[in-house]
Amino acid sequence: MAQIEKLEVQTEIKSSAAKFYEILRSKAYLIPKICPDYVKDIQALQGDWDSVGSVRLWTYVAGNCETVKEKVESIDEQSRTITFNILEGEIMKHYKTYKPIVQVTTIGPGSLAKWSIEYEKKNEDIPPPHKYMEFLANFNKAVDAYLLANKA
Repeated sequence: MAQIEKLEVQTEIKSSAAKFYEILRSKAYLIPKICPDYVKDIQALQGDWDSVGSVRLWTYVAGNCETVKEKVESIDEQSRTITFNILEGEIMKHYKTYKPIVQVTTIGPGSLAKWSIEYEKKNEDIPPPHKYMEFLANFNKAVDAYLLANKA
């Protein structure tokens, strides 16, 4: 029987936790401009850019160009945590469930952007989603570089 597994990647960033979180929380529409090498397009299909229940379609590059439809499942302002649920896309060809969770915290003069992925493989032959973890680490660095360059 398959079970829920978890992977994590965290990146120390120099930009403020509040600004980094704000991009993910309510300004996702800027992400294709912020990191065009990783995210080609993002559209709000239902809801808006900052509400629980909103559904967005991403076109991104994780080895090859893929799309994913995600739903914002929960937002915790106090802990700067957002939980997404992947509804469809290439990822779902391999996983029964796929739930990314991002948390941004202040540490010393910088911040920490941490992604956790909870997933369930469709079968035991499916590898863990390491390529998506690499994508998220690169994504974190690109958003951080943008915020530092633009003093946003």
